[in-house]
Amino acid sequence: MWEYLLTPGFLAAPSLGYSRGMELIFEVRDAEEGGYYARALGHAIFTQAETWDELRANVLEATSLHFEDEGAQPRLVQLHYVKDELIPVEAA
Repeated sequence: MWEYLLTPGFLAAPSLGYSRGMELIFEVRDAEEGGYYARALGHAIFTQAETWDELRANVLEATSLHFEDEGAQPRLVQLHYVKDELIPVEAA
């Protein structure tokens, strides 16, 4: 059985379903037009919002809808915020 370590102490089997203690991780980035967008790692779940609080609510709603036909929902959802910054290096 294939297993991946997602967080310390938690193992999940890809595309074989998840254990009841699953933690779902979303990568969150700044949207070009303002606000944020988030995508789940390993699942086709995407959402966006203008504020962080709105994003949290949208992530929970999208997760609930994605897993509604499956027996188990994730126990935890992690929002992993990634900020890209380009810093020019000037020649000395």
